[in-house]
Amino acid sequence: MKLVDQVVRSFRVAKVFRENTDKINSIDFSPSGETLISCSEDDQIVIYDCEKGTQVRTVNSKKYGVDLIHFTHAKNTAIHSSTKVDDTIRYLSLHDNKYIRYFPGHTKKVVSLCLSPVEDTFLSGSLDKTLRLWDLRSPNCQGLMHLSGRPVAAYDPEGLIFAAGVNSESIKLYDLRSFDKGPFVTFKLTQEKECDWTGLKFSRDGKTILISTNGSIIRLIDAFHGTPLQTFTGHLNNKGIPIEASFSPDSQFIFSGSTDGRVHVWNADTGYKVCVLNADHPGPVQCVQFNPKYMMLASACTNMAFWLPSLEDT
Repeated sequence: MKLVDQVVRSFRVAKVFRENTDKINSIDFSPSGETLISCSEDDQIVIYDCEKGTQVRTVNSKKYGVDLIHFTHAKNTAIHSSTKVDDTIRYLSLHDNKYIRYFPGHTKKVVSLCLSPVEDTFLSGSLDKTLRLWDLRSPNCQGLMHLSGRPVAAYDPEGLIFAAGVNSESIKLYDLRSFDKGPFVTFKLTQEKECDWTGLKFSRDGKTILISTNGSIIRLIDAFHGTPLQTFTGHLNNKGIPIEASFSPDSQFIFSGSTDGRVHVWNADTGYKVCVLNADHPGPVQCVQFNPKYMMLASACTNMAFWLPSLEDT
């Protein structure tokens, strides 16, 4: 089945999980698309089986809290930021709920965390106005960049460069092999007046960068020239939360949550609104991601919803 407008419009909630007592703040699919991991403000990490549509395991992180969770390349391991005690990043073995390693260094809340698509390195950005580069095998920071404001970061799909969004107005591109020389290009955009940038994502084809915010606006820019391509609006964000925006795996569609509990979908090339998907989300949908391998969408408020296309509509 090819992902086209009518297939997207046919998506319906196939399964709802109500395991969490507080809002889910971060989700991540494994590269194989077979599992999904989520973390919540109730300090729970929940792992789901996407093929069976079941919940596999719950892991508690009561002591440190949990946010910005990501699967690592090794099976059954994840990294996450902390919401209590300190701002250390933690590397967790999921099958026995033991920490493998801690990554201390940030002095304020970590607001951006991303894993290299090709190796065991990751980037973290914090309200302390630094971006740090790490290797999972070592607790020592491998690289440190001092920036002029709040950073957001993302790797490109090849894992050769990374983008840092700074102060909600500029995007700097760094070569990973020589990041200490500074950015090789900086795109200056109009500074956001109403909101902050809260996330960056490269499209899987590497051609565009999606900028999500804590306001009612999402931007798409050209990854090579920094040219603004689209501005997506129409979804609600009246709570100032970092609502996630995501690409479909073919880079054709943009999905975003909304504080009214719905999922909005746009065409990435033309900017037109394809549809608004109604879920039974009682709260703001902060997390939305499309499965990298299967025809499946996940959205989360306090509840987790799995969406599948309903074939009778196509």
